[in-house]
Amino acid sequence: MMLERFFNPGSVAVIGASREKGKVGRVVLENVRERFRGAIYPVNPGADEIDGMRCYPDISSTPPVDLAIIVVPAKIVPDVLEECGTKGITNVVIISAGFREAGAVELETRCVDIIRRYGMRALGPNSLGFIDTRSSLNASFASGMAIEGNIGLASQSGALCTAILDWSTSRGIGFSTFISLGNKADINENDIITALTADEGTNVILLYLEGIKYGRKFMEIAGSATYQKPIIVVKAGRTRSGARAVSSHTGTLAGSDAAYDAAFNQSGVIRAESVEEMFDYALAFSYQKVPSGSGVAIITNAGGPGVLAADTCESLGVTITSFEQRTIEALRSSLPAAANIYNPVDVLGDARPDRYKSAIEAVINDDNVSGIIVLASPQAMTDMKRIAEIIVEVSHTSASSKPILVSLMGGELTQEGGRILSMNRIPNYEFPERAARAMCMMIRYAGIAARTCANPPDFDVDRQFVKDVLNEAKERGDRRPGVECLSALEKYGISVADSAIAITREEAVAAADSIGYPVVMKIMSSEISHKTDVGGVRTGINDADEVRIVYDSMMHRIHRYVPDARIKGVLIQKMLEGGREVILGMNRDPQFGPVLMFGLGGISVEVLKDVAFRIAPITEKDADDMIKEIRAYPMLLGIRGEEPSDIGAIKETLLRFSKFCTDFPEITEIDINPLLVFKKGCAAVDIRLTLEE
Repeated sequence: MMLERFFNPGSVAVIGASREKGKVGRVVLENVRERFRGAIYPVNPGADEIDGMRCYPDISSTPPVDLAIIVVPAKIVPDVLEECGTKGITNVVIISAGFREAGAVELETRCVDIIRRYGMRALGPNSLGFIDTRSSLNASFASGMAIEGNIGLASQSGALCTAILDWSTSRGIGFSTFISLGNKADINENDIITALTADEGTNVILLYLEGIKYGRKFMEIAGSATYQKPIIVVKAGRTRSGARAVSSHTGTLAGSDAAYDAAFNQSGVIRAESVEEMFDYALAFSYQKVPSGSGVAIITNAGGPGVLAADTCESLGVTITSFEQRTIEALRSSLPAAANIYNPVDVLGDARPDRYKSAIEAVINDDNVSGIIVLASPQAMTDMKRIAEIIVEVSHTSASSKPILVSLMGGELTQEGGRILSMNRIPNYEFPERAARAMCMMIRYAGIAARTCANPPDFDVDRQFVKDVLNEAKERGDRRPGVECLSALEKYGISVADSAIAITREEAVAAADSIGYPVVMKIMSSEISHKTDVGGVRTGINDADEVRIVYDSMMHRIHRYVPDARIKGVLIQKMLEGGREVILGMNRDPQFGPVLMFGLGGISVEVLKDVAFRIAPITEKDADDMIKEIRAYPMLLGIRGEEPSDIGAIKETLLRFSKFCTDFPEITEIDINPLLVFKKGCAAVDIRLTLEE
């Protein structure tokens, strides 16, 4: 359901309006009354009037109401919701606290049941409320009204909302809508993204989240929205301590941070590392047009800041472009001989405003340049105010719509120039790295908005065979079957090493004779995770006599070191020579479902942790990106005369593995480690999986 009427009501009731100044119910009423042009109905059974406004004893006695703001003790909120539902009010803001965040889960559940029964939409509980600048409605207990602008913000932390509101007002940053999500009992980030995407007055969507309630739906909604406008998210709870703080703060269970990164990546969402970074990006998107290419030009009056900006861009994969010859000639004719006319352009420390003007005018018309970063350090002869005015003039008069981001470095000497830039909607950052990061995010978003929509490929597989294998494991009480599941992978088109299971010594000999030497012998036990550590793996077995000796020795060692382990037998497997070890893995995240992992295999994954993640099902591009993201990707391409690995085979295996994980939700974890990749083809040689209880 759209929330247009929610944020733009014709009438508002404040249930729990207070006569006492400073009380939340009084602050909310005063905020609503300050600018809202619609009808306002205070509700308080103990008052006839509040500050000259007629007061109603209950919600049932008011005229029709579009939006009810509830500010009463938590224990009576269900009764108030019942009254609202009976009256036909469809939109409510529950500011009252003392629900799930305080351990009162049952009380919040009662509220949700009432909301669902009457078809209402509710913000909160435990919410600061919201501010909509177009309807001039401040339906919150914040200390002031937001400036009107084109940034839509929703935060799971009300306290952070108030701090951001005060900070942004002092800097002239404007919002279309400013929303405190609270406990998200009903309205959540998915509803907000849908509403703000449809809102023509919102150009960029900002979210501070401590958890996502419906992860798969979030990916679907955000993935569609980011074609139209950028979404920038600060997701708290990265660390274990942070995750505990999240749980105690709003009762939200924090999911795996790797899953969030993968979900944001696949949805086109930009993840900011801090609130400061989020607003650095937001200002760029709010004030400037998205660049049409990826070439960045830097103009500076000092070498160091230019190098810092260039380093930041290149570290984020953005090109410091080469200029066209005509640009170089224009710079050569207008700048001193000592100036650097190549990118970054150094106009020198004694540069007066006219030198900046010549440089900016030359660079902005270069077809290789998509965006410009202008840096200025306050030397004795530097006129920051006039430089700012020149940047504004060139920006307004240029036929190009290329974004210009600025860093006037310093303090008091830059304030007037910064004010001029802000008034003219040109972002100004205190330091060059921040301007460079913002430009890089604009370029990144241009690619996000231009991406093509693709569906995961489908494959002809034997799903029933795999289902039978998993059911057999469940029936025998084995939640962690291992190499016996290699046959299941084969039914999904994933190549595996020739293998056979043996229960006795002679069965092991017969299996090895059939497969052909040399072979590998592996102990089969779900209770032994690291088989090599206890002598449960032997390679290079060359004949039947050696099979017998290794079998007896292995059983002796296992019974000695892991006496209580249940042994299912041994796996006899063809020993594959050469090949690069990689790992495919999956862990089922509670918010997003199957999270796929790819990286270096063997013991390298534990030491180097060089891995990439995506949420299944994945597309061909996702598989490509996963392979290329790991630091060891050049090793797969072949280095120092080594044969290249079959990247195509890895890609197809990832896609088939994605389908395998998607088709069987009862599998909570899988490791294929290692998957051996050769010059041609690949083969899984070991698997470990976990089934749900």
